[in-house]
Amino acid sequence: MSQPSLTTQFSHYVLDTIWQLSQCCSCFPSNPSLRINGRSFKILRLLGEGGFSYVYLVQSPGDSTLYALKKIRCPFGQESVTQALKEVEAYSLFSPHPNIIHAIDHSVESDRGDEGSKTVYILLPYYRRGNLQDAINANLVNHAKFPERRLMVLFLGVCRALKAMHQYSAKGSPGGETSRKKAKKVRLEAAEADREAEQEAIAANTSRRRQRDRDAEIDEDTEQEPLMDNSLAAAEESNGDGSYKPSYAHRDIKPANIMIADTGTQPVLMDLGSLAPSPTPITSRALALQIQDQAAEHSTMPYRAPELFDVKTGTTVDTKVDIWSLGCTLYACLVGKSPFEARSEETGGSLSLCVLGGDWRFPDEGPAEAKRGKQWVTDSEPAKAKKEDLISEPVKEVVRACLKVEAAERPDIDQLAAMVEGVIARLPRDEGGADME
Repeated sequence: MSQPSLTTQFSHYVLDTIWQLSQCCSCFPSNPSLRINGRSFKILRLLGEGGFSYVYLVQSPGDSTLYALKKIRCPFGQESVTQALKEVEAYSLFSPHPNIIHAIDHSVESDRGDEGSKTVYILLPYYRRGNLQDAINANLVNHAKFPERRLMVLFLGVCRALKAMHQYSAKGSPGGETSRKKAKKVRLEAAEADREAEQEAIAANTSRRRQRDRDAEIDEDTEQEPLMDNSLAAAEESNGDGSYKPSYAHRDIKPANIMIADTGTQPVLMDLGSLAPSPTPITSRALALQIQDQAAEHSTMPYRAPELFDVKTGTTVDTKVDIWSLGCTLYACLVGKSPFEARSEETGGSLSLCVLGGDWRFPDEGPAEAKRGKQWVTDSEPAKAKKEDLISEPVKEVVRACLKVEAAERPDIDQLAAMVEGVIARLPRDEGGADME
């Protein structure tokens, strides 16, 4: 498939910059509003942004409930629209689940002044406590730490969310057939968006195509073909009777993607845009590079499993990538950052090399202790830690189990959950009850 020229890419960046500046103008009036499927919402403030997506705190007039509205701009045609709707489809697959966020509503709108550009709006629940990364940042500022038992209770909730993904079944899922039908409806909507965008692109390029030779026309037509079937539930329908049980890997587990419910004890896994069917056999070099590129785009580097850094032909990428990311997430909650961020900053080495070599350690460990955990380090002196900063051995063992460089050596989600339950039973109850402030 031919690649867009540098001039075309630069023009996209310029247009996007102009578009963002024009959007800022609408931010100055107090409480701007918008409508989603006929329902009006006031935008209260910006919660976050990244790439082409923005998340706003919104409220519907006459309703005291606060919501998070994710706005995904899709300026590059059908592929970006389909990717955005893939996220909506994922929310439908696992709804309702107490530890997985659900979409309340969504819509696809054409941008004013540019019919070929779309915007996808996803209405989500709002969690006032924020996410685990917010709590980590607060701990660093306040020189505080998570009570271990409360942290492991939250961690167990994330394990339960991943169990629903890793062992997904339409019949056994909380929403059953209803969730499956919702996902199929979104999938059909994505297909319709594909067709509309393709027709618009073809119409816009018709006059230019007539001036090109036949080979150039063939290349242009190829660009309109989808790269692959992005439907998450397509595999499930292959057997027709619903007996096939596909698995899904989240592929971007990190503290920022784990919300804390208002109770303070219930984690809610979010941002399902990275969700992928699992297992994925790597049957060719082209597929290996494709999976590697997807990981680079959707899987946050300090939490990314080693098999996603260097995807090899003849291997299989499966749900064990999430187990690795869980280990990195638990370590970050205990120490303040990913183990490989901490190690690369400590040694001045490459983060990716630290990941591929399994080079990490706990702050209070020296080389002998780190080696016992099958992690090789070269420091001559162990780090000295205050007694109150020490991490209990059972919690360390959970991290070590997750951070095995060889995926086959990591526990599956059932084994990990059982391990965590055992740790919780052994840890003393925290002072102040089970709530997490």
